[in-house]
Amino acid sequence: MADHHPLEPAGTGGPVDTPAGRSSRAGRNLPAAVAVGVGLLAVLAASLWFRPEPFVALVVVVVGAGLWELRQAFARRAIDLPLLPLLVGAAGMQVSAWASGAEALLVAYFLTVGAVVVWRVVDGQGPQALRDAAAAVFAATYVPLLAGFVVLLLDQPDGELRVVLFVLLAVANDTGGYAAGVLLGRHPLAPTVSPKKSWEGLGGSVVLAVLVGVVGAVYLLELSPLLGVALGVLTAVTATVGDLAESLVKRDLELKDMGSLLPGHGGVLDRIDSLLVTAPFVYLVLSVAA
Repeated sequence: MADHHPLEPAGTGGPVDTPAGRSSRAGRNLPAAVAVGVGLLAVLAASLWFRPEPFVALVVVVVGAGLWELRQAFARRAIDLPLLPLLVGAAGMQVSAWASGAEALLVAYFLTVGAVVVWRVVDGQGPQALRDAAAAVFAATYVPLLAGFVVLLLDQPDGELRVVLFVLLAVANDTGGYAAGVLLGRHPLAPTVSPKKSWEGLGGSVVLAVLVGVVGAVYLLELSPLLGVALGVLTAVTATVGDLAESLVKRDLELKDMGSLLPGHGGVLDRIDSLLVTAPFVYLVLSVAA
């Protein structure tokens, strides 16, 4: 994402401390961003409260919205994503991950890739079909496959608590980065990709994510505090990579936000970009610790 706010789980925080950075930050509706963030956390908590199925359904909805945004964005470059097979395959990936684990998720992913390629080739051939098919494979990988690792987290022992820790790590990463970036940001992290990110913001992300990781590992999962340190550092690094990756895509598409579904945040993909990249790594670390 280009901009981040408290309770927005992505990135390394606020702008570099320049007048331009400050005025750009002020362009966002911060009260709306906070209200939407709190509301989303409430929906997430409610979906995990009684049974896991509502959470899986929530992931399916979020993934579907993300794919729809991606289709709208790619249309700016005359790339037509085959949305129907992507949506069906995305739902199948999440359900497969919940019902049968990682192997089923991969099988559903490869079936989805095959389906979108065949769908597009049947609709027409040539260079345009190749571009559309390649973009569809990217979309299937970037959104539903990576999101499937969050569902796999839910299927682990104490799965609800692991998902809660994953989300808290993401929130801590963004909140720490935002605060440190606004207060201390001086040195751009990747000025050609995302000028508002700073090394100081990244440091704030690491500090708060490590703190939350240690507390969560010890008191939520009864695991080693060293594991919490590893989770915190890993979250800060992978969240930054995911955030910068989406910034590159948006820069190429000449977009500020992927959508406008979430006031103060932009689109759904702007909200979950760092979560998508972080999820597989948190899943792998907690799988080893299980």
